[in-house]
Amino acid sequence: MLHQHLQLTQVCYVYNAVQLPFKLNPHNMGSWDKFTSSSCYSHSNNASSKARLTAKEQLDPLALIKDEVSEVTDRLRSMVVAEVPELTSAAGYFFSAGAEGKRTCPTVLLLMASAISMKISDGLENRSRARHMRVAEITEMIHISSLIHDDVLDDADTRRGMDSLNFTVGKKLAVLAGDFLLFRAFSAAVSLDNTEVVSLLATAVNNLVTGELMQMSITPAQRCSMDYYLQKTYYKTAALISNSCKAIAVITGQTAEIQALAYQYGRHLGIAYQLIDDILDFTGTTASLGKASLSDIHQGIVTAPILFAMEEFPELCEIVEQGFDDPSNVEIALKYLSKSQGIEKTRLLAAEHAKLAADAIDGLPESEDQVILNSRQALKDLTQKFMRRTK
Repeated sequence: MLHQHLQLTQVCYVYNAVQLPFKLNPHNMGSWDKFTSSSCYSHSNNASSKARLTAKEQLDPLALIKDEVSEVTDRLRSMVVAEVPELTSAAGYFFSAGAEGKRTCPTVLLLMASAISMKISDGLENRSRARHMRVAEITEMIHISSLIHDDVLDDADTRRGMDSLNFTVGKKLAVLAGDFLLFRAFSAAVSLDNTEVVSLLATAVNNLVTGELMQMSITPAQRCSMDYYLQKTYYKTAALISNSCKAIAVITGQTAEIQALAYQYGRHLGIAYQLIDDILDFTGTTASLGKASLSDIHQGIVTAPILFAMEEFPELCEIVEQGFDDPSNVEIALKYLSKSQGIEKTRLLAAEHAKLAADAIDGLPESEDQVILNSRQALKDLTQKFMRRTK
């Protein structure tokens, strides 16, 4: 009986999350022709190198496009140069060697570009791949800008296992660095000469801001709502990668159906990623996470594990509504979580979203091209890699 209830619970929340983008009306969201087909952006050369990969490497999401991701990282370092040296240093803080993080956004977007590529002449293919890489660069700059601004708002002192930017240079310069990255991102987006792509990226930024405001202005009742949490999660974590995946499909000249599938992949991948992040905040260590563990609940942020625990122990809702300014409330919530299935249910919900992301890739038109097939498999494998991550 409990198993059946759990299944129904998972389906309900996945269904609500699936419907969310239609509430957000993504079709109202939404370019860089001048960036020519230089050798470092040659997709035909990259395809040849892919053919030489071993079978094991071909299924490694990072191995398939690691050289291109490195090129994106190198270009980002040159794109964030400002007139004022202090701003250059601050804006490039998370692009310096050893501080780049997982580079998830470029990895996903370049794999998506390969997974939905169209057969065109080599010259046009190189130009198209260059535009895909530019979308990856833009998305990464927006992502890093959001992390910098989040750390300022949260007064965080660590990020990626190192001092946060605001801790290093102060809040004022950190805010300016985040603003500068947004300026650079949209300067690059405009040069793509595609208004739909610019609109998609602008909507993603709007969603990021809206999600942060939802978190800041949450009411006691909303703090206990799984639907509210999932909507906020979409805005804060999934909106950027889903809209950028769709932007890749738009740049490629794909049909509305394929654009929608690319969007669905990014949306469900982003939600699954955040759900696992919520689990790790309770189960990980400060050393493994690169930031303080239990940071969410100590900031008064209620995530999926606690919300699921509330379903088993409704009395926990009163504690959640009171907030966590009182350290004793944190301890009470953690005790309820430890004797609940909150962690397990959150992992099952993440698995459902990971499956929906993989289903979106399976929905793409059939292809016999091995590079395309390898890229699609890598995107599906990436959903499971995220499920297994420990940091």
